[in-house]
Amino acid sequence: MVLGIGCDIIELSRIEKSMEKESFLPRYFTDKEIELIESRDVSRTWVTAANFCAKEAVVKALGTGFGDITPREIEVLRRESGAPYIVLHGNAFLEFEKTSASRLSVSLSHSKEMAMAFVVIEG
Repeated sequence: MVLGIGCDIIELSRIEKSMEKESFLPRYFTDKEIELIESRDVSRTWVTAANFCAKEAVVKALGTGFGDITPREIEVLRRESGAPYIVLHGNAFLEFEKTSASRLSVSLSHSKEMAMAFVVIEG
């Protein structure tokens, strides 16, 4: 049973501009995510934008927004295959537990100008 869905989309140019600020990555991303982003040459902006969208999509699926949840409490990583997955920490994990969900799925995509994420919470 679907307990929540969330979707977000962002222009890559907005992320490129934000990445010019030294405070951007540490403010929104965990150390593991920053390591993932910095390991990419060509797709740094895309990975950053897609992860940012996934964080927004998670709080939309939870129905909470970023009230008591910080972006760093939602970690978007990749399996060896490249498939994305989400690890929840702190308040994000607590909110997920409240839903009695058993699964959180994420899909990421991009074009030349946009990145997007779609999240489904199932119970």
